[in-house]
Formats: sequence, C-alpha cells, structure tokens
Amino acid sequence: MSFKLATSTWDHKELDAIQRVIQSNNYTMGKEVAKAEKLFAAWNGSKYSVMVNSGSSANLLMVAALFFTKDSSLRLKKGDEVIVPAVSWSTTYYPLQQYGLHLKFIDIDPETLNYDTEILNDAISDKTKLIMCVNLLGNPNSFEEIIDIANKKDIVVIEDNCESLGATYNNKKTGTFGLIGSYSSYFSHHISSMEGGFVNTDDEEIYHILLSLRSHGWTRHLPEVNKVSGKKSTNEFEESFKFVLPGYNLRPIEFMGAIAIEQIKKLDEIIYGRRKNAIKFLELLSKYPDFKTQKEIHASSWFGFSLICSGKLQNMRKEVLDIFLKEGIDIRPIVGGNFTKNKVMDHMSFSIYKDLDNSDNLDKNGFFIGNHHYEMTNEFASLKKALDKCELL
Repeated sequence: MSFKLATSTWDHKELDAIQRVIQSNNYTMGKEVAKAEKLFAAWNGSKYSVMVNSGSSANLLMVAALFFTKDSSLRLKKGDEVIVPAVSWSTTYYPLQQYGLHLKFIDIDPETLNYDTEILNDAISDKTKLIMCVNLLGNPNSFEEIIDIANKKDIVVIEDNCESLGATYNNKKTGTFGLIGSYSSYFSHHISSMEGGFVNTDDEEIYHILLSLRSHGWTRHLPEVNKVSGKKSTNEFEESFKFVLPGYNLRPIEFMGAIAIEQIKKLDEIIYGRRKNAIKFLELLSKYPDFKTQKEIHASSWFGFSLICSGKLQNMRKEVLDIFLKEGIDIRPIVGGNFTKNKVMDHMSFSIYKDLDNSDNLDKNGFFIGNHHYEMTNEFASLKKALDKCELL
C-alpha cells in the first residue's frame, strides 16, 4: 500500500526500553507500568490513571467500576438504561451488555459523526442512568452541551476515548470530561505499546476500584488506606490473596509500560503532525464536493480521515473503493458502521430511539483512510489520483 492505514511511531527509544525491561528480568506489571501511569495522567490533566492490557479492557474496567462504587448517585445496577451512539466499535457496547445494562441506540450527527445533542436530550428517559460518549476518529463531542444535559438530569457520563487521544474541547483533553475515560495504545492508534490501554479518572474511590478490579479483585495493589477495603493489614501474608471484588486479570506487562513511557514523551509531536496533515487533507477534499468528511468540533486529534460518498457518488461506494485500492490506499469501514445491523445484537438488551438514518447512510456510503504523524506528500498524491478518477465515474 502506498497509503497505509497505520504506521509505527517507534524508534530506537522504544527498542531501548524493551532492552531495559529484559535487563531488569521483571516482566510482569511493575515500576515501568507505574511510571507510565503517572506520565499519562499528567499529560491528560487527570488525577489518576490505570494502565491495562487493551483499550477494550479499559472499557470493561470503566463500566465495571460503576457497579461497585459506594456512591449511590453513581452506582449502576442491572437493567439501567445507557444511551450509546449507533456508530462505534464493538467493545464500546459489549461491557455494557455483559453487566446487564439496556442499551438505547441513537443516531449520529451527519457532519460531526458524534452525538446530535438534540437527539440525545430527547432520547433521555426516567430509566437513563448513563451516557456513553464516543469521540469518533479523533473528534471531540460537544461536551459543554452534553455535560449540561447530564448534570440537569443526574446522569453519569463516561467516555470511550480510544480513538481520540490528544483531542481537546475548550482546551481540555477528551477523556477527562466524564467521570471516567478510556484510551487505547494499540498499534494503529495515536501511540502504541504493542497492545495496551489506560483508564483515567479524578475520583479517588473509582481509582481504587479500578486497581482492585484490574488484578483479580484483590487488595494487594491498593493503598494501605483505601476506599474499597478500608485499612489493609500490615501482615503481607494476610493481604496477599484477599479478594474483595469480582475482578479480572487485565494487567499490562512491563514491556507495555516501558514502551508507553517513550511514546507519551512523543505525544505532543505526534498530535501536531496529525493536525498538520488534516489541514492539507481538508484543503484537498474541498475540491471534491461529492465526498463529505467529518466536521471538526474544536480540536480533533485526527485518528483518520472519513469519506462519505454523496451527490453523484451516492450508493457507489464499491466502485469508489475499487479505485482507492488500485491506487494503493488502505481502506476500512467507519469503525463499526451502524452497529445495530450486526448479528450480535441478538444477545443484547437494546432499543433504538426513532430512526438511525444518518448511521445507515454512513454504513452504506462511508469509509475511512489513515492519518500519520509525519509529512504525507506521497500519500496525498495517491489520494488526489484516486479522487480524480472517482470524479469520472
């Protein structure tokens, strides 16, 4: 492919970090992970960060924590209603289903591809206890309106920010608007620690719950005085296998932590490079009115570039994709498209609020291409050739 979907952000520093772990002879979660968590929290402006083995695990941990908080204003129970956008990735939804929540799918804004706040406000019912915000393809949601809606109705907001690391709304980083935010450091995302992810929060009790749930639900990794088990015994033997919550093993390994440390140091440069490329992409696309792309809300971190066939190219996505592939441009659906079309819905408790027309159109006519942290002169030349050929269809 002349225009790849994703490329590496590593150099010798990440390879040196791997060697550092090998030399330490400690591969399970330890000081490298702990340092990465502190760096990541500071970079995002969060009080606490918990590293996990994937962004999907980050979503699982984020949802699970809300079932074990002692704060009744935050705690969820089976059957509670959660509003979700119809366009997102599978593991945005799965933890919600696995904890017995009822998912209410609503349509997206056709321009931003995120929540339409009017639809969101109208869709809220007396049963709504949670809003799952998904910042799609690097683009922030309209958080001023969403937080206002949620506060007026005592609804908890959490963020799936796995695709939008470094995006900002009113100069505040996404993933920090809700009670909890999730992030991914998988290869194709803004930073890569092989696999990996983070969960951030400013709530101390939630933080302690996350620490316990990440490691079997035991007390071993909790502070001596904590908001899950109270005060731990000074007898290390007694605390070694003491279980207080029904948890998992979602821990990252030291390689992930060490690599993440080096990647976090590069984040400002990575986001800057992606935003520079976005300016050039938008300028190029402005010359091709039969393609629509995502409208930026404040400052996107531009995970990728969406394209939706419209005008004379409406319903001609197959022909368009054939051209793109012949020009060596890697392509993907826009995340999961309209997720409700999937057979897995048979296993979910869900409802659809009104229609999903915009999500359906994205599902039938949309796709996305990659963005990178470096100059993309050659890639954009390939893209221009493809766009010119599409104009002839």
